[in-house]
Amino acid sequence: MNITFAPSVPEAAQLVAAVINQDALPADLEPVLVAAAAASRFTGKVGQVFEGFAERGGKVVRLALAGAGEPGADRRGALEKAGAALTAKYRTSGETVLALDLSGAGLSAQEAASVLLGARLRGWKMDSYRTTLKDEQKASLTEIVVTAAPDGTEAAWAAEAAVAEGVEFTRELVTEPANVIYPESFVERAKARFAGTALQVRVLDEAEMKALGMGALLGVAQGSVRAPRMLVVQWNGGTPGTKPTAFVGKGVTFDTGGISIKPAAGMEDMKFDMGGAAAVVGTMLALARRGAKANVVGICGLVENMPDGNAQRPGDVVTTMSGQTVEVINTDAEGRLVLADALTFAQKEFAPAGIVDLATLTGAIIISLGHEYAGMFSNDDHFAASLDAAGKATGDALWRFPLGAAYDKMIDSPIADMKNTGARGGGSITAAQFLKRYVENGTPWAHLDIAGTVWTDKPGATWEKGASGFGVRLLDRYVRDNLEV
Repeated sequence: MNITFAPSVPEAAQLVAAVINQDALPADLEPVLVAAAAASRFTGKVGQVFEGFAERGGKVVRLALAGAGEPGADRRGALEKAGAALTAKYRTSGETVLALDLSGAGLSAQEAASVLLGARLRGWKMDSYRTTLKDEQKASLTEIVVTAAPDGTEAAWAAEAAVAEGVEFTRELVTEPANVIYPESFVERAKARFAGTALQVRVLDEAEMKALGMGALLGVAQGSVRAPRMLVVQWNGGTPGTKPTAFVGKGVTFDTGGISIKPAAGMEDMKFDMGGAAAVVGTMLALARRGAKANVVGICGLVENMPDGNAQRPGDVVTTMSGQTVEVINTDAEGRLVLADALTFAQKEFAPAGIVDLATLTGAIIISLGHEYAGMFSNDDHFAASLDAAGKATGDALWRFPLGAAYDKMIDSPIADMKNTGARGGGSITAAQFLKRYVENGTPWAHLDIAGTVWTDKPGATWEKGASGFGVRLLDRYVRDNLEV
């Protein structure tokens, strides 16, 4: 979606829209449209859209009003929904350009940018593999021309456009099939998208990871013909010498479960088992595009989990980069093995000020939270509170779960330092307890289990059915509010 700015509504505009507050129809709205809005029970509630037609300048113009709800102290979420509602209605309408008048709702520049963010995010959908779409199913809306924007809107939008690009990149990676996105192609896709930025990229191959002792990550990868990779992306936009914050992503580009193979029904969804890694690279792109004044490193452990003759077996013992040993009880509990080595690498290489890992780690988190929240586990209350605030501000909602010694005992092994699964109960918690054993020296750490939020079976306010891009806006807001000065 291309968003441009103009001093007035273009004369050729066939579709003109405005964002309005609740119970505040524009004073200059034609009487017939006022009556039509009342008849259709349009009041300007959040997300409502009213459409009508009027003759203006000697031609018939299609008019739309998007409701932003009641004015309030922080209504950016409501304004995003207003912008998104317009895109949802007109994306396949046959209209190619929407002229958006922002004069009527008393918006600040940042609030106006929120309208545009919602409009752009709701317009993303991957149709590249669909070759038989009917004309009425094809996206037509390609541009929004913004008029009467508050002073400063273009600068505010530039920052939000960077975030939108990061979210869209994450959605793209999550949506692509596993025969297109696998560890090596994930890296190449990321490097291509990072071109022209100041991001520093390093890629570890199998030999380098073996030399570093990453036995857990490599154990997951050994059953696949797709070679594993570790992608390391640095953004040095903050004060030189300041410790970076690390974002670590699980990147299992397809997960069959390995020898502990998953049921066939629904296995196709496992292409998005790299949603954590996708969120990390999308965030790094967003930070670079908007020139974030912070030092951040993104680390993605990339593997494919397959059940061939060389695959890891239940009962195998692997040695992690930290030196700790793991008895592999279930090869479908592979994400924590990947993250264990990625977490150790992050700490040994960068000594970060804090770590956030993101992973589609457990089905148990979906049983607990459905698809409305991601689970959060942390060893630091302040760190957790900051992430929670970022989640509330962006809509990437988090719900904190407990950690404790009683759960820790559930992953003790009789023949190794630990096993990779506990009992059936508390499955998300024991997975987090496993990861906690790889956090060193009290480093502030949070684990986000995003299994229920990276993919949706129904459209949301700012996303189409499918990949949501969860995590990018959350991490970007955390950086803005806590790392930038």
